[in-house]
Amino acid sequence: MNRLAGVTSPYLLQHADNPVDWWPWQPEAFEEARRRGVPVLLSVGYSACHWCHVMAHESFEDEVTAAFLNEHFVSVKVDREERPDVDAVYMEAVQAATGQGGWPMTVFLTPDAEPFYFGTYFPPEARPGVPSFRQVLEGVRAAWSDRRDEVAEVAGKIVRDLSEREIAFGAGAAPGDQETAQALLGLTREYDPQRGGFGGAPKFPPSMVLEFLLRHHARTGAEGALQMARDTCERMARGGIYDQLGGGFARYSVDRDWVVPHFEKMLYDNALLCRVYAHLWRATGSEQARRVALETADFMVRELRTAEGGFASALDADSDDGTGRHVEGAYYAWTPAQLAEVLGEDDARIAAHYFGVTDEGTFEHGSSVLQLPQQDSVFDAERIASIRRRLLAARDTRPAPGRDDKVVAAWNGLAIAALAETGAYFDRPDLVEAAVGAADLLVRLHLDEQARLARTSKDGRTGANAGVLEDYADVSEGFLALASVTGEGVWLEFAGFLLDHVLARFTDPESGALYDTATDAEQLVRRPQDPTDNATPSGWSAAAGALLGYAAQTGSTPHRAAAERALGVVRTLGPRVPRFVGWGLAVAEALLDGPREIAVVASAADDTASKSLHRTALLGLAPGAVVAYGTAGSDEFPLLADRPLVDGGPAAYVCRHFTCEAPTTDPAELRAALDG
Repeated sequence: MNRLAGVTSPYLLQHADNPVDWWPWQPEAFEEARRRGVPVLLSVGYSACHWCHVMAHESFEDEVTAAFLNEHFVSVKVDREERPDVDAVYMEAVQAATGQGGWPMTVFLTPDAEPFYFGTYFPPEARPGVPSFRQVLEGVRAAWSDRRDEVAEVAGKIVRDLSEREIAFGAGAAPGDQETAQALLGLTREYDPQRGGFGGAPKFPPSMVLEFLLRHHARTGAEGALQMARDTCERMARGGIYDQLGGGFARYSVDRDWVVPHFEKMLYDNALLCRVYAHLWRATGSEQARRVALETADFMVRELRTAEGGFASALDADSDDGTGRHVEGAYYAWTPAQLAEVLGEDDARIAAHYFGVTDEGTFEHGSSVLQLPQQDSVFDAERIASIRRRLLAARDTRPAPGRDDKVVAAWNGLAIAALAETGAYFDRPDLVEAAVGAADLLVRLHLDEQARLARTSKDGRTGANAGVLEDYADVSEGFLALASVTGEGVWLEFAGFLLDHVLARFTDPESGALYDTATDAEQLVRRPQDPTDNATPSGWSAAAGALLGYAAQTGSTPHRAAAERALGVVRTLGPRVPRFVGWGLAVAEALLDGPREIAVVASAADDTASKSLHRTALLGLAPGAVVAYGTAGSDEFPLLADRPLVDGGPAAYVCRHFTCEAPTTDPAELRAALDG
């Protein structure tokens, strides 16, 4: 019996009609394996994963394969986005055993959930160096049947090895100038000066590293840091990884030149990159950065906002190509003939030249992914705008990629921060309202009476899985940004509730180290703990950033001390592997700068002079600066206490390291104070 019907995960629901007798991750599945005396097949993926769909079609929809699985295994299907703790524990084992990882992740476990054999995608037919899935199943069944003691010994050793892994914590001392300078040097060595970004193919948007580079430049004036950030952002914005018609970024580029993406569009990538481009515009005034930030924000609101006001997790990589086949990239790629069909011959030639569409194609089957190649030609802006509108309208008639409507708390926190700041920078109150709507949903649906977070919801129904550290941290980050932008202290209060849980339930009281799961969470074979960034900031560094921001807003010594202790791991890892602790380094930059505390006291909440000072404060480049905004005498923010008007008019107070400058009523003076 397949037990996936009725769950909240769109990924699990995709498998609800498989002939495999799937179980969700739950104790009863392992009790069943123990009762039957069989191993557990753990299959982990997510709804926008192309190769997850391929393996599902080839193997899990196959009646013969399903019958073998049902006879010899208990099969457990996990959505990595709902259970990042399960994914993290077994991915660590896969990477330790094989040197690589990915999704779909395929792991075989004992009934005690101890892993003993690993892999990712297995094809239906054997390939050079890769066994078929059926061969793997038969081999595991034989080993379980004939060499059970050996399997148990291997599983026990793997669990012991995992439990003995220690994180070099750095004695709780936060990074200093020396460590951030070493991190910058390390990034320079790995930088691709011809193409932007770091490393080779596949190439991922380095969102958190870009935030570090922008903050490091703001604090130190290092031009090399700004150059790497600016050039990488330009190359990505011109590449096929960016949707040149509808805005928004794909997950990664399969090549070094950002041309051909892996086409799924994730909420977290777009939230992080929207914020990066907004911050790049703030630092440089780049018109391209402004356009990309706004187009990405509009993409999130237009295509990912749910009926309840939250933001869906992802758009699929695959879609119907018009023949009933689901093909990767079918929604986004174009041939010259398709351009001519929509635009006519003359405009099609211009469009092909402008977007880099060739007869040979840059993708598959003679199709091209739209990009903006560097060229000397001059194009008529109005004509290009018309071409873009008509192509987008034509694309809207194609079968759209599927949407994962699951609302993930952490990723919505990232979106709230991005939309709030982008809306404030570019005078787009609708974007701020969208951020408020998502925040309201998280409070209303994901937060219980004890301010404990649920990880997910779907269609207004809360999922069964508890929030992990990144949920508490990223939602706090979103609420803190919303408090600074809106001047509504309630968001600061909610952030405080969440961060109290971080201190009480996710922090080691002895060392200050952070865990990805709470002390009262389900106990897995290892309690996951990872300070390195992946596709999103690690929960560890995100928590450090939120704790630091909350401490700056409130003066809380315990929160600041916890942030400083947590940054000890960045002191150790930053100089060695800076690409993988970008957000931790960005938080370290904020700590090294103060961070600065800006109180803007308004004479009236909506008067022009007050709003001008408030916007200037938000646009300041000082890393991690916090802003409190309200009328004189307001108790919305602690920073506003005892801050009077100056000569009856609005004033801004800037403080750091327990020292405050004289208040100013002049936006230009405030800007100079924050950008120096």
